[in-house]
Amino acid sequence: MSKYNSREGGVTLATVLKRKADGLKLSMVTCYDAAFARLVDASGVDMVLVGDSLGNVMLGHDSTIPVTLDDMIHHSAAVARVLTRPFLVIDMPFMTCQVSVEQTLANCTRAIQLGGAQAVKIEGGKAICSQVTALVNAGIPVMGHLGLTPQSVHALGGYKVQGRGDVARKKLIEEAKSLEAAGIFALVLEMVPAALAAEISKALTIPTIGIGAGPDCDGQVLVLHDLLGFDDDFNPKFLKKYASLGKSVRDALATYDREVKAGEFPGRAQSFLE
Repeated sequence: MSKYNSREGGVTLATVLKRKADGLKLSMVTCYDAAFARLVDASGVDMVLVGDSLGNVMLGHDSTIPVTLDDMIHHSAAVARVLTRPFLVIDMPFMTCQVSVEQTLANCTRAIQLGGAQAVKIEGGKAICSQVTALVNAGIPVMGHLGLTPQSVHALGGYKVQGRGDVARKKLIEEAKSLEAAGIFALVLEMVPAALAAEISKALTIPTIGIGAGPDCDGQVLVLHDLLGFDDDFNPKFLKKYASLGKSVRDALATYDREVKAGEFPGRAQSFLE
């Protein structure tokens, strides 16, 4: 028996594609551990991405570049063990899919087998189309990622909006169409002008998933810890915070600390009396 949930009856690849055909939006969040996966599982969220953003969120790095395939598998496996309904996608980290088709197949096979995901996400455009086609032919669904691709942050000159200007716009559209032709089932568009994201979404038959790409994408993705408000100081334009859990956690810990030091906890209610 698999150590992962089969997610039988949950969101499937066919579900994702049908949403676009039916004109229905898709919701996606990142997740990196079992505790939050249980909470996401109980919501209506359609897809979960075990993102290489775990480098920033969970591991304390200042970029996604130091994240390894073993890191990704470790966190994806934790999510996969408890997730029952959303479609699970694992990010392929820096340089795991860029060297060759053979390396890509080997790395993505490990990610799916050991990480328990149902699909992989790969950053890049035309340069990775051969890898995408090989993966799809091998039975591994692939989600693409264009616009701001964090693994290429040094080449892009920092975290800034992509696709501005006529040349950049045309290139992004061409890259998106090439990835669709190569076989991706969905495309993340990150930090792209809203009008361009709308144009790409209309041009493709597969769903687009936006983050900082306006309202006309076929779905949206946010980093879970960002939308829950863990970091008071992180406020990019594209982010909406749906809670202020950072403050709630800090307040709870401060109260616990005070009660322990004052001798108020544990009290009679938390003690075994017989």
